[in-house]
Amino acid sequence: MSWIIYGDKGSGAFSAEAALAEAEAPYEFREISLERNEQREPAFLAVNPSGKMPAVRLPEGGIVTESLAILLTVAEHYPAAGLLPPPGTFARAQVFRWLAFMSSEIYPMVEISDYPARFVPEGAESDALRDNAGERIRARLAIVEQAVAGPWLLADGFSAADIYAAMFSVWTEARKADVPKLRALARAVAQRPRIATIWNRHFPPRG
Repeated sequence: MSWIIYGDKGSGAFSAEAALAEAEAPYEFREISLERNEQREPAFLAVNPSGKMPAVRLPEGGIVTESLAILLTVAEHYPAAGLLPPPGTFARAQVFRWLAFMSSEIYPMVEISDYPARFVPEGAESDALRDNAGERIRARLAIVEQAVAGPWLLADGFSAADIYAAMFSVWTEARKADVPKLRALARAVAQRPRIATIWNRHFPPRG
């Protein structure tokens, strides 16, 4: 049985797909178009009532949502993939730390930055909210930047945290951030043999 990923190109579904590719797990990617607002249609709401992506269906059945939970679920299913350091190590705790930090401190700001009118009336208020959210994204990415050991986030090597950090580094507001080490990390993720094709599909080179 295969995993099924529900998501759109360039969205948080990248992290789920990249993790499964690293694990060499069988999966199917079912595109849910944000542009066509398909995440609000009954078919997807039956998968995830929040209408947010990504979501995955496990090979054994059952749905997992929230990108952080999906990354950890994939890592637990395929420990040999090295998405997490060994249990009980400080390195593993650090991966958990940075995954949680990015999930709680950056991800919510991305939604506000991209869709401020979901939170305040359109116009001056939404423009100000977008700007404030963008500043917070860049400030939080600067904290991640300080932690990058090079080439990966941790000196212990590649982990799921690198997939997550690379994804956040290329989204709209993040492109304005001064984070050279994080950009180098993203290039390293993009060049990984099992991820390269996926990266180029989600984040094609900009002309």
